[in-house]
Amino acid sequence: MDFDYTVTTNKSFNKAVKAVEQETKNAGFRVLYIHDVTATLKERGFEIEPFKIVEVCNAKSAYTVLKADIKIGLFLPCKINVYQKDGNTHISGMRPVVLPQFFPQANLGNLPTDVDTIIRGIIDKSK
Repeated sequence: MDFDYTVTTNKSFNKAVKAVEQETKNAGFRVLYIHDVTATLKERGFEIEPFKIVEVCNAKSAYTVLKADIKIGLFLPCKINVYQKDGNTHISGMRPVVLPQFFPQANLGNLPTDVDTIIRGIIDKSK
């Protein structure tokens, strides 16, 4: 099983970021923060192609996994990366279905699969 789900889009970088924001809301999740990694690194003299991390969350899902194992907070909020590489724009997210590999005693049931489906949907609809 892949750790990430990544697609390439024909959208511009900025349009892809806006699409992720909108599709996150449409999916009933909330955008908590958008980290402009390119700007942060540029402040320190490092240059990279455009890269933003869109932090998304669903309070009910977050509450459920944190009650199961507080250390799952290390994976929260869910992150969807939008970046350019070699002139192509990509949208990528971590797959929540990997959580049981790290937290087998948490007994998360179908939640990782359900959230994985939502995250992949956000990414696909943002494409």
